[in-house]
Amino acid sequence: MPGFADSFWTPDYASGLGVVYGKLQQGIAENKQILTIATMRADAEELYSNKIGGIAPAVDRISNGFVKDDGASVRKAYEGVRGEMVEAAKAHQKIASNIRELVVLPFSRWCDQHEARVQISHDELQARIKEHTKQADLVKKLRSQYFNKCRLVEDLEEENKLAFQSPDTSPKNKPPTIVLPDEQTEEPEPIEIGDLMYGPDELKKLLTHMLENIRIGETKVPVVGTYQNTSTGVEIVDYVQKHLNATSVSYAERIGQDLVDNGFLRLVGNMGNTFANSSRMNYQWRPKVFQITGIPEKKKPLTRVASVGSVDSSSESPTISAVSEMLAGWNPLNNPYANETPSEKLHREAREADERYKAAVQKLDQLRCRLEEEIVENLRFMERCELDRLKAIKSVVLDFSGAISNVIPSLQSTVDHMMLFQETIQPLGDLRYLLENYRTGSFVPKVQAYENYYGSVEDQVFGVDLEARARADRKRVPILVTTILTFLDNHYPDLEGDEARRAIWLHDVPLAATHHLRNALNYAKTDAREVLEKYEIPIVASVLKLYLLELPDSLVSSQVYEIIKTIYSTTAHETTEEGRIKVLQSTLGQLRLNNIATLDAIMTHFTRLIDLTSADEAYVASLAQALAPCILRPRIESSLTMNERHSYRLIRDLFAHKDAIFDELKRQSSSLGLGPGGQPRPRAISTDESNRRAAMEARNRAIANRSRATSPAPGSRHRRDRSTDGSRSTRFPINLNSPKTKTRHSLEVPSSTESSPAADRAPTKLQHNVEEAINGASSESANSETASAAANSTETEATNISDDSPTPTPTPVPVPSGTVEVEKRNSLTRAGGRVGRKPGLNRGSVTSMGSGTGSNRNSVVETSEPLKPVTLEDKPMDD
Repeated sequence: MPGFADSFWTPDYASGLGVVYGKLQQGIAENKQILTIATMRADAEELYSNKIGGIAPAVDRISNGFVKDDGASVRKAYEGVRGEMVEAAKAHQKIASNIRELVVLPFSRWCDQHEARVQISHDELQARIKEHTKQADLVKKLRSQYFNKCRLVEDLEEENKLAFQSPDTSPKNKPPTIVLPDEQTEEPEPIEIGDLMYGPDELKKLLTHMLENIRIGETKVPVVGTYQNTSTGVEIVDYVQKHLNATSVSYAERIGQDLVDNGFLRLVGNMGNTFANSSRMNYQWRPKVFQITGIPEKKKPLTRVASVGSVDSSSESPTISAVSEMLAGWNPLNNPYANETPSEKLHREAREADERYKAAVQKLDQLRCRLEEEIVENLRFMERCELDRLKAIKSVVLDFSGAISNVIPSLQSTVDHMMLFQETIQPLGDLRYLLENYRTGSFVPKVQAYENYYGSVEDQVFGVDLEARARADRKRVPILVTTILTFLDNHYPDLEGDEARRAIWLHDVPLAATHHLRNALNYAKTDAREVLEKYEIPIVASVLKLYLLELPDSLVSSQVYEIIKTIYSTTAHETTEEGRIKVLQSTLGQLRLNNIATLDAIMTHFTRLIDLTSADEAYVASLAQALAPCILRPRIESSLTMNERHSYRLIRDLFAHKDAIFDELKRQSSSLGLGPGGQPRPRAISTDESNRRAAMEARNRAIANRSRATSPAPGSRHRRDRSTDGSRSTRFPINLNSPKTKTRHSLEVPSSTESSPAADRAPTKLQHNVEEAINGASSESANSETASAAANSTETEATNISDDSPTPTPTPVPVPSGTVEVEKRNSLTRAGGRVGRKPGLNRGSVTSMGSGTGSNRNSVVETSEPLKPVTLEDKPMDD
C-alpha cells in the first residue's frame, strides 16, 4: 500500500493536501476527545473520593454511639465498615492522581506538540503553494505578452511585404520608369503642436511671436564650435507655459518635442533629438523658422577651436576623437534606444518578452520542484506523526486502564473490557484504512512547459511531448532515454552482485536528488553522459522514471486506457492468454511510432535485466508496481482508477510476452509505413512472398492450360474464346512491371521515397519466372496428356480462385539453403491480400499448370534478412 507521499496528489496540489490535513485535524480532535475522557474521569474519581471521605467525619460527629460501646461485636463491624469507606476514599483519590500523572499531563503535552507540528507543516506548504500559484499566474501573463508581441511583429512584416515590394515582384516585371510630377503649388498641410492644429498663417504668427519673446543667443560647444540662434530648454518651456497655456511641465515638454519633430528646433551639443526642460540643453532655431516668419537669420561661420596637438585643419587630433567618443556615448535621458525604428523596436520587445517568459517558466519549474520536494518531505513526516498519534492513543488507553486496575481489583471486569478495547486498536490498520478511503491520487507532476511561439522545443527536455522531443532529436527514441539506458547497461557490471543491480530500480531516492539531476539534464548545454557520470546509479534510474511521469501523456497513451481496462476486466473469463496477447498487440499498434519504439527499448532493458539477474517473482511484481504509473496512466485519476491494477497487469504481460508483442508490432511497422504527408500508405496485396508466389503460379498454370470449366452462368452469356491472332501470349496479359519490395527494419520510419503501394512491388526473380511461364504456355497446350498429368500432380498446390469451390491449402515447397521459408497461405483468406482478378479469367475452377514451370518453383523464393530488434543505438529519422 502506498504511503502519504504517494497518495494525496492533485494537479493543483492544494486539493490533495486539503484532504490529508483535514484528516490530520480530525486526529487532533480525536486526541482532545481522549484527553477529555481521561480528565473528566480523574475529576469524577476525585469527587467520588471526597464524597466517600466525608462519610467518616460525618458519623464521628454523632455522640453517644459506638464510642461508649467498648469491645462489642457491633462496634467492630461498624469500625470495619467505616475503615472500608476511608480506604475506598484513598483508593479513588489514588486513581484520580494516577490518571492525571500517567495520562492527562503527558498526553496533553504530546497533543499540543502534535498540533503544533501539523500546523507548522500546513502553513509551510500553504506558503509554498501560494508562491507557486503566483508564479504560475505571472507565467500566463508573460506568455500572453510574448505572444502578443510576436503577433505584432508578424503583422508588421505582412504590412511591409504588401507596402514595399521590389520591382521584380511586379506582375509584368517591367523596369521602373521615372515620372516627374507636374510642378504644382500644393497647399501646406496644418501642423499639430501640442493638442492644436496650426495652419500656415497661424503657424507664422506663433513662430514670429516666439522669436520675439524668447531669448536667442549663441552657444559654444567645446571642440565643435559656436552655434547661432540658440535657446535653452528652460526658456522655451517658460514661454509655452505663459503664452500657450501649458498646465504642466510635461505638456510644455511635449509641445517642445513637437517643435523638434517638425523641424523647427534641433538639439546642439548632445546626441539625439529629445526635448527636455533643462538649462543645460540648448536648441537651435532652424533656417525653416526664419523662412516662414521672414525674420532675418543671424549667420556666422561655424568655427572650431583647434587643439594644440593638431597638425592641420583637415586632420583630427586624438583629443577631438576622444571627446567625440565621449559625446557619442553621452545620453542624459538614459534612453538606450534613441534612434530605433518601429520595426526594430517591435523585434526587440518581442525578444525581451520571450526572455522574460522563458525565465519565468524556468523559475516556475524550480518552484514546482521545490514545492514537490517539500510536499513529499512533509507528507512523509505527517505519516510518521499520524502513526505515532495512533500508537500514543493505544498507549494512553493502556495507561488509563492500568491506573484503575492497579488500585481497585473489584473493577476487574471494567478493566478487562478496557484491555480488550486497547487490544483491538491496530495503528497500521487504521493508517491503511485512511489511505484506502481518502487518498486523492498518485505522484504525477504536472510540468508547465515553455511554449515557444514558433513550436521549437530545443531548450527543454522534461515535460515535453515525446514525439516533439524525438523529432527535435531526429531519433525514434528521445536521446535522453537511450542515453540513460545505455549508461545503466555500462555500469551494471560495476555493481556487486545481482541483488544490487536489481535494487537500483526499487531504491527510494530522495526527490531533491532526482530534481537536482533533472535540472542538470534539462538546462545543461553539455553532453548528458558527462552529467550522468557525476551522480549515483539509483538517482539516474529515478530520473528516467521522473521523465516518464512528467510526460504530458503516459507512454502508453491514456486514450487506450479504457481498452486495456476492458481487456483485463474480461480476459480472465472470456478469452485465453493467446487471445489477450493478440488484443494487446492490436491496441499497442494504435500508438504513435515514437511511443512504440520507446516502450520497446525500455521493455528490452528490463526483460534483459530480469533474465540476466535471475530475478524472482517477488522482484518482478515490485518492479512492475513501480513502473506501472510511468507506463500507463488514466487521463483523469479518480477514486475508481486509484485502486485499479490494469497498468500493473499490462507491465507483467509486457515482461512475460515482450518478444511476441513487439515482434508483431515490428512486422506491422515494416509493412505499414507512412507515405508522404504523414498519411498511411495503402497496404500491400500480400506482404508474404509465399502467398504471392502461390497466387502467381496458379495464374500461370491457368493461362498455360487454358482449359475452362463449364460456366455456371446462363447460356446466353457472352462467350469468351482464346485469341486467334497467333501470338504466344494469352488474351489477357499480365502486368510484369512491378517494382521490387524492400524489407524495412523494425519500427523504421519510412522515407518519402517509399510512398508507392506495396501491392505493386515484386522481386525481379519472380518476374523472370512469370515470363518463362508465359513463354512456355504454347508448348504446354500442345501436349494435352502432359498438361493433364501435371494438373493432377499439382492439384493440391494450386490456389483456387473460384467463388464456389473451397480453397485448398498449398503444399509447402522445399526452400533452398540461404533463403527464409515462409508458410504459404491462401491470399484470399487475408484482408488486403487478395489477388486482383484480370478481366479475362473465368469464374470457374482453374486447373494446374504443367510441369514446364515446376522446375522453377523454388527459384521464386526471395531471400530476406531477419527482423532486427530495436537497440539503444538509435538511428536518425528518415523524414
